[in-house]
Amino acid sequence: MSMAMTGGGTGGHLVIIKAVKEQLAQRSAHRAERGARKPTLGIYIGSTQGQDRKWFAEDEDFDACYFLETQGVVNRRGLGKLKSLWMLARAFVRARKLLKKHGISVVFSVGGFSAAATAFAALSLRIPLVIHEQNAALGSLNKLLKPYAAHFISSYLPESPIHAYPIKKIFFDTARIRTDVKTVIFIGGSQGAVAINDLALSLAPRLQERGITIIHQAGERNIEAVQAVYAKMGIEAEVFGFTDQLAAYMALADFAIARAGASTLWELAANGLPTLFVPYPYAAGDHQYHNAQFLLAKDLAWLMRENAIDTERILALLDADMQEKSRGLMDAVEHDGARQIATLLQEM
Repeated sequence: MSMAMTGGGTGGHLVIIKAVKEQLAQRSAHRAERGARKPTLGIYIGSTQGQDRKWFAEDEDFDACYFLETQGVVNRRGLGKLKSLWMLARAFVRARKLLKKHGISVVFSVGGFSAAATAFAALSLRIPLVIHEQNAALGSLNKLLKPYAAHFISSYLPESPIHAYPIKKIFFDTARIRTDVKTVIFIGGSQGAVAINDLALSLAPRLQERGITIIHQAGERNIEAVQAVYAKMGIEAEVFGFTDQLAAYMALADFAIARAGASTLWELAANGLPTLFVPYPYAAGDHQYHNAQFLLAKDLAWLMRENAIDTERILALLDADMQEKSRGLMDAVEHDGARQIATLLQEM
């Protein structure tokens, strides 16, 4: 099998690549242990912008990783849009050469501006394109390419060949039924979320009065400022930014307040962690709101718009029946999404 993986820009996209890649790497290692020829894992093609390099520049599972000069197109205007399109055209030419050089037979894309050049290059070379859409509201690129994809995978669409979301096994392994709320985790993503940070700091004194421990993903750029506010209030809190230990932090918590990015939402559900979602209001297509609605429709989560945050209502939620929500979340999430996608790609 000769495969290319592409897409990214944000952690929500890249975590899908990582989960599927790790599944393929495990299979490759098992083949080697049995004395079989170790199959190639293929290449990764991302962007110089966003978080692609941070995630995969040093990754040793791929045969090679390439980062093309691209940037977002959709939200740009005038000269900015022309520049983005010019960069995309140049990256498209480079991507075609890379796909030919490595003899790629299938391309797996998770969307985002990082994926555009390679996805279009795959179609131009008649290489089968498999797309994974993370969100309930389709991203611009994935929506455009959906009719041309060999397979379009979505946990929200009935016609999808796979409905299980690619969640790392650790989130299932550390899952537990929650009862009383003794620890609250605030999750704003590796870049942080001002609204989540402000909410955490405003709730902190009341949480301390209840003896509730605070875990807070404040974002890389906000760690020192947030820690300083907690220190001024005399409150101990575990504050961090980017981490590969999010599953461990979630496992310690009994209640979460988080954005509703797709990967975060499914990881919280897999872990059985009851959550109040505060969707990012400026997300494309309001996709975080629609993601959260998937769980709200099953009465397995709570949602509060950023402009309607009510701290008293949040404090009241801490007395809700967490056990029912927690058990329902664990029952609602299908296992083995990454394995199913890896199998589909290998069969192609």
